[in-house]
Amino acid sequence: MKRIVLCIIGICSFAFLSAQNLVEEDSLRVPATSNFSKRLDRFSSSRLYQMTYIGVPLVVGGLIVKSEDDHFRGLRDTYLPQFDRHLDDYLQYTPAAVMLGMKVAGVQSRSSWDRMLVSDAFSILLMGGVVNSLKQTTHVERPDGSNKHSFPSGHTATAFMTATMFNKEYGHKSPWVGIGAYGVATATGLMRMANNKHWLSDVLTGAGIGILSTEVGYYLADLIFKEKGINRFANEDMFDRMGKPSFVSLYLGLNIPLSGYDIDEQTEFRTSSGSSAGVEGAYFFNPYVGIGGRFTVSNTSIIVNKDRAENNTFDALSLCGGSYFSYPLSSRWLIGSKLLGGYVHYPQLKLTDRLVPARNGFCFGSGISLTFKAKEYCGVRFFFDYNLLPSHSKNSNEYMNTLTLGTSFMITF
Repeated sequence: MKRIVLCIIGICSFAFLSAQNLVEEDSLRVPATSNFSKRLDRFSSSRLYQMTYIGVPLVVGGLIVKSEDDHFRGLRDTYLPQFDRHLDDYLQYTPAAVMLGMKVAGVQSRSSWDRMLVSDAFSILLMGGVVNSLKQTTHVERPDGSNKHSFPSGHTATAFMTATMFNKEYGHKSPWVGIGAYGVATATGLMRMANNKHWLSDVLTGAGIGILSTEVGYYLADLIFKEKGINRFANEDMFDRMGKPSFVSLYLGLNIPLSGYDIDEQTEFRTSSGSSAGVEGAYFFNPYVGIGGRFTVSNTSIIVNKDRAENNTFDALSLCGGSYFSYPLSSRWLIGSKLLGGYVHYPQLKLTDRLVPARNGFCFGSGISLTFKAKEYCGVRFFFDYNLLPSHSKNSNEYMNTLTLGTSFMITF
């Protein structure tokens, strides 16, 4: 757990320091002045960076959270224990089906038929080769115990591969092409976990492999075809530094308890590490101030009287709202904060020797964040949140203090 926390803090620190030095040419046309900023701008515009800046962090993230897979699976077991749907078997191909349908209908795309088919063939071969090789060599058991071919998720890799293909061919038409394609891919990955077929690390790594395979596949086709059979479109990755940073995001984090409380005079209740998942969003009135909210579900392991680990987990559902704040360091990098208040519900908690009834209460939260705008319509946010929660037991007036470190994948508007 310490290694994960240090890694997340290190990523945030590196990104923050990089952002401080980054002075990009934005809508105000302020020129970059430092040599470091100029070199970073050149690197950010390079083909290597454009091919790897999403896929590589997903693969690395999958490896980092592998030791916490049980915590995130606990969320599924708590809230969706009977989930069994097969929509993900078909959903993974949806972006490719729409792309081919538009191509057949004569809608202009990035590539000619020959160039597109070669690009996609390379992508499929690379993705299939990497995924199947890892499945046969890593022998990771699936959460449901059905076999030892869990890592990485082939469904998720396929979904993100087809989403990237669709976005490359038709992303110039509208930001909603990318939003829709990657939304479907994300839904596929979430359903693989809900169906108890994959761990979170399988899904994150599979998503990264799918994106990277497509980027390399299109790169190889570009080397072969050069300028033949390609349509060039205006660069849409232009950012307005003073734009409103409104967003909706998928929230994933690791919980770190800072305190416990007494259930009664004989029993001390303490939680260990856990996980949170949910959605968060805010509407900004200007570049600096907005209002929004956050809905999360969480579970954490329980330790009673410092020496007895319980089989059940401490679960909570919270809905908070309040003020959001942002400051643009550059056209791509933003720092932010928030001040929230809301409502938390604790389901009934079964301990070895007692039953703690369900309870509701008021909670408060704050936090800091660092946002990177990858595209005009999407980004990644690293956050460090603090939460003040009421006790689960009516016999205790002590509040619990927790930290949540994690990442949000954002749609911006």
